[in-house]
Amino acid sequence: QVHLVESGGGLVQAGGSLRLSCAASGRIFSINTMGWYRQAPGKQRELVATITRGAYTKYSDSVKGRFTVSGDRAQNTVSLQMNSLKPEDTANYYCTTQGTVLIGVGGEYAYWGQGTQVTVSS
Repeated sequence: QVHLVESGGGLVQAGGSLRLSCAASGRIFSINTMGWYRQAPGKQRELVATITRGAYTKYSDSVKGRFTVSGDRAQNTVSLQMNSLKPEDTANYYCTTQGTVLIGVGGEYAYWGQGTQVTVSS
Protein backbone atom coordinates (compact mmCIF):
# COMPACT_ATOMS: atom_id res chain seq x y z
CA GLN A 1 0.00 0.00 0.00
CA VAL A 2 2.97 2.30 0.54
CA HIS A 3 6.09 2.10 -1.57
CA LEU A 4 9.37 3.69 -0.48
CA VAL A 5 12.05 4.36 -3.07
CA GLU A 6 15.54 5.19 -1.79
CA SER A 7 18.45 6.60 -3.73
CA GLY A 8 21.86 8.09 -3.19
CA GLY A 9 23.93 5.35 -1.61
CA GLY A 10 27.40 4.46 -2.82
CA LEU A 11 31.09 4.30 -2.06
CA VAL A 12 32.91 7.31 -0.64
CA GLN A 13 36.22 7.95 1.06
CA ALA A 14 36.39 8.88 4.72
CA GLY A 15 35.70 12.57 5.16
CA GLY A 16 33.47 12.68 2.12
CA SER A 17 29.75 13.33 1.75
CA LEU A 18 26.68 11.57 0.42
CA ARG A 19 23.04 12.50 0.23
CA LEU A 20 20.28 9.90 0.57
CA SER A 21 16.76 10.53 -0.63
CA CYS A 22 13.53 8.65 -0.14
CA ALA A 23 10.09 9.13 -1.65
CA ALA A 24 6.94 7.52 -0.30
CA SER A 25 4.03 6.82 -2.61
CA GLY A 26 0.65 5.15 -2.31
CA ARG A 27 -2.71 5.96 -0.80
CA ILE A 28 -1.17 8.14 1.89
CA PHE A 29 -3.31 10.51 3.92
CA SER A 30 -0.57 11.62 6.29
CA ILE A 31 2.78 10.57 7.73
CA ASN A 32 3.77 11.40 11.29
CA THR A 33 7.48 10.60 11.06
CA MET A 34 9.93 9.85 8.28
CA GLY A 35 13.54 8.99 8.68
CA TRP A 36 16.48 6.67 8.39
CA TYR A 37 17.81 3.64 10.17
CA ARG A 38 20.92 1.66 9.33
CA GLN A 39 22.20 -1.85 9.78
CA ALA A 40 25.80 -2.94 9.56
CA PRO A 41 26.77 -6.61 9.10
CA GLY A 42 26.38 -8.51 12.34
CA LYS A 43 24.71 -5.61 14.10
CA GLN A 44 21.15 -4.64 14.94
CA ARG A 45 19.28 -2.02 12.98
CA GLU A 46 19.73 1.36 14.65
CA LEU A 47 18.23 4.81 14.44
CA VAL A 48 20.13 7.36 12.38
CA ALA A 49 17.77 10.33 12.15
CA THR A 50 14.07 11.08 11.96
CA ILE A 51 11.88 14.10 11.34
CA THR A 52 8.25 14.57 12.32
CA ARG A 53 5.41 16.44 10.63
CA GLY A 54 6.16 19.27 13.00
CA ALA A 55 9.79 19.30 11.83
CA TYR A 56 11.09 17.92 15.10
CA THR A 57 14.32 16.08 14.42
CA LYS A 58 16.05 13.30 16.30
CA TYR A 59 19.57 12.03 15.73
CA SER A 60 21.68 9.24 17.09
CA ASP A 61 24.64 10.52 19.08
CA SER A 62 27.03 8.98 16.58
CA VAL A 63 25.86 11.21 13.72
CA LYS A 64 24.99 14.47 15.49
CA GLY A 65 26.76 17.40 13.90
CA ARG A 66 27.60 15.44 10.76
CA PHE A 67 24.24 14.35 9.34
CA THR A 68 21.19 16.47 8.61
CA VAL A 69 17.70 15.10 7.99
CA SER A 70 15.11 17.10 6.08
CA GLY A 71 11.65 16.40 4.79
CA ASP A 72 8.96 17.68 2.46
CA ARG A 73 5.50 17.00 3.87
CA ALA A 74 3.73 17.85 0.63
CA GLN A 75 5.87 15.44 -1.40
CA ASN A 76 6.23 12.75 1.27
CA THR A 77 9.97 12.77 0.87
CA VAL A 78 12.87 12.67 3.29
CA SER A 79 16.57 13.26 2.71
CA LEU A 80 19.70 12.66 4.71
CA GLN A 81 22.76 14.79 4.08
CA MET A 82 25.79 12.92 5.40
CA ASN A 83 29.04 14.86 5.83
CA SER A 84 32.38 13.94 7.35
CA LEU A 85 31.65 10.28 6.76
CA LYS A 86 33.60 7.69 8.72
CA PRO A 87 34.27 4.01 8.01
CA GLU A 88 31.97 3.13 10.92
CA ASP A 89 29.10 4.75 9.01
CA THR A 90 29.27 1.86 6.54
CA ALA A 91 25.89 0.12 6.56
CA ASN A 92 22.71 -0.51 4.67
CA TYR A 93 20.50 2.55 5.19
CA TYR A 94 16.74 2.09 5.36
CA CYS A 95 14.09 4.74 4.86
CA THR A 96 11.04 4.45 7.07
CA THR A 97 7.66 6.05 7.54
CA GLN A 98 6.00 5.74 10.92
CA GLY A 99 2.53 6.73 12.02
CA THR A 100 1.35 6.46 8.43
CA VAL A 101 -2.36 6.97 7.88
CA LEU A 102 -3.78 5.59 4.66
CA ILE A 103 -6.79 6.93 2.77
CA GLY A 104 -9.86 4.91 3.68
CA VAL A 105 -8.00 2.67 6.13
CA GLY A 106 -8.04 2.94 9.91
CA GLY A 107 -5.00 2.85 12.11
CA GLU A 108 -1.40 3.90 11.69
CA TYR A 109 1.32 1.87 10.06
CA ALA A 110 5.07 1.74 9.61
CA TYR A 111 6.74 1.03 6.30
CA TRP A 112 10.33 0.33 5.30
CA GLY A 113 12.31 0.71 2.11
CA GLN A 114 14.56 -1.96 0.63
CA GLY A 115 17.70 -0.20 1.82
CA THR A 116 20.59 1.52 0.10
CA GLN A 117 24.19 0.61 0.77
CA VAL A 118 26.65 3.21 2.03
CA THR A 119 30.30 2.21 2.12
CA VAL A 120 32.97 4.49 3.54
CA SER A 121 36.56 3.54 2.83
CA SER A 122 39.43 4.54 5.08
